[in-house]
Amino acid sequence: MPKSHIRVGIGGWVFEPWRGTFYPEGLAQRRELEYASSKLATIEINGTYYGSQKPESFEKWHDETPEGFVFSLKGPRFTTNRRILSEAGSSIERFIESGLLRLGDKLGPINWQFMPTKKFDPEDFEGFLKLLPKSVEGRTIRHAVEVRHESFKTPDFVALVREHGVATVTDADADYPQIADATASFIYARIMGTSAKEKLGYSGKALDKWATRARIWAAGDVPDDLETVAAPKPRKSGRDVFLYVISGAKERNPAAAMAIAERVRS
Repeated sequence: MPKSHIRVGIGGWVFEPWRGTFYPEGLAQRRELEYASSKLATIEINGTYYGSQKPESFEKWHDETPEGFVFSLKGPRFTTNRRILSEAGSSIERFIESGLLRLGDKLGPINWQFMPTKKFDPEDFEGFLKLLPKSVEGRTIRHAVEVRHESFKTPDFVALVREHGVATVTDADADYPQIADATASFIYARIMGTSAKEKLGYSGKALDKWATRARIWAAGDVPDDLETVAAPKPRKSGRDVFLYVISGAKERNPAAAMAIAERVRS
């Protein structure tokens, strides 16, 4: 049975307040990804949401990170911020062909994030899910959808993404609707509640809780203290977990991510 992996990370690696706090004083900016990837197991790339990246950039990111490191990518906003999602085929194709396969084994899930104003239209959303390729050039592509409108909090949505093997992103410690249902072979969680008052972003109790939730997910179950919509379906084989510390007091996020990862290992 393949072992489930728990990867805890942050969003991006370029953030001025991290210099001298997370990054050592005097570290060259060009070496920040190298340093961040030595401390964390995964990073969510946000730049792909705002614009296309060069194939050479994906190759460079691959080469600057250690073996076993994994990137997740935000799908482009030009794909998700449209009225009719089922017409996004050409946009999805352009993104997939933009060079992201140059990440090789370091290519993790793609997070397709939707605006809070986007409502659930079952027929149109199913059309969108059918456009997401399950594999490209022999490489499996994993997809997650981050929906932020209350209309998605229905068993019909959960059943739909589960049918297509697409994960629903668990947004936590935020004002967004929480849909913590496990719908794919992996979990994608984004936690957004770090506080500047806490040295590690979260209290020790909260860090312990997130580490416990990650282990429960990895075992194939669903934490009973998160809000789900439909009846859970435990997996005998477990799930890979991608947990990102995002937003909140961003200057604390690396410390929080490292603290959760340390608790998972202990």
